[in-house]
Amino acid sequence: MNKAVKKKRKALAAQNDCVACGCCVKVCPFSAIQILKGITARVDQDKCVGCGKCAKECPASIITLEEVAV
Repeated sequence: MNKAVKKKRKALAAQNDCVACGCCVKVCPFSAIQILKGITARVDQDKCVGCGKCAKECPASIITLEEVAV
Protein backbone atom coordinates (compact mmCIF):
# COMPACT_ATOMS: atom_id res chain seq x y z
CA MET A 1 0.00 0.00 0.00
CA ASN A 2 1.31 3.47 -0.87
CA LYS A 3 0.99 5.95 1.93
CA ALA A 4 0.37 9.52 0.88
CA VAL A 5 3.11 11.81 2.10
CA LYS A 6 1.66 14.78 3.91
CA LYS A 7 3.20 18.11 3.04
CA LYS A 8 3.16 21.37 4.87
CA ARG A 9 4.45 24.82 3.97
CA LYS A 10 7.43 26.14 5.91
CA ALA A 11 9.44 29.33 5.59
CA LEU A 12 13.03 29.06 4.40
CA ALA A 13 15.57 31.89 4.42
CA ALA A 14 18.36 32.16 1.86
CA GLN A 15 20.92 32.94 4.52
CA ASN A 16 23.68 34.14 2.19
CA ASP A 17 21.43 36.89 0.81
CA CYS A 18 19.88 38.02 4.10
CA VAL A 19 20.50 41.65 5.14
CA ALA A 20 19.57 40.93 8.81
CA CYS A 21 17.11 43.83 9.01
CA GLY A 22 14.84 41.96 11.46
CA CYS A 23 11.56 42.73 9.68
CA CYS A 24 10.70 39.02 9.57
CA VAL A 25 11.36 38.63 13.30
CA LYS A 26 8.94 41.46 14.11
CA VAL A 27 6.02 40.03 12.13
CA CYS A 28 6.34 36.33 12.99
CA PRO A 29 3.46 35.51 15.37
CA PHE A 30 5.18 32.29 16.53
CA SER A 31 8.69 33.64 17.23
CA ALA A 32 10.05 31.18 14.69
CA ILE A 33 12.76 33.46 13.28
CA GLN A 34 15.97 34.69 14.81
CA ILE A 35 18.75 36.91 13.51
CA LEU A 36 22.02 35.09 14.09
CA LYS A 37 25.09 37.12 15.03
CA GLY A 38 23.55 40.19 13.36
CA ILE A 39 24.25 38.61 9.98
CA THR A 40 21.41 36.35 8.83
CA ALA A 41 17.92 35.07 9.60
CA ARG A 42 17.28 31.50 10.68
CA VAL A 43 13.83 29.89 10.69
CA ASP A 44 13.06 27.38 13.43
CA GLN A 45 11.18 24.73 11.45
CA ASP A 46 9.59 23.32 14.62
CA LYS A 47 7.91 26.67 15.38
CA CYS A 48 7.10 27.75 11.81
CA VAL A 49 3.49 27.16 10.72
CA GLY A 50 3.94 28.48 7.17
CA CYS A 51 1.68 31.52 7.52
CA GLY A 52 3.84 33.54 5.09
CA LYS A 53 3.89 36.82 7.00
CA CYS A 54 7.70 36.85 7.06
CA ALA A 55 7.97 36.23 3.31
CA LYS A 56 5.59 39.12 2.58
CA GLU A 57 7.48 41.47 4.89
CA CYS A 58 11.06 40.65 3.80
CA PRO A 59 12.45 43.65 1.85
CA ALA A 60 15.20 41.49 0.30
CA SER A 61 12.72 38.75 -0.75
CA ILE A 62 14.98 36.03 0.62
CA ILE A 63 12.28 34.20 2.57
CA THR A 64 10.20 31.73 0.62
CA LEU A 65 7.54 29.21 1.54
CA GLU A 66 8.39 25.66 0.54
CA GLU A 67 6.44 22.44 0.84
CA VAL A 68 8.13 19.96 3.15
CA ALA A 69 7.17 16.41 4.06
CA VAL A 70 5.80 16.00 7.57
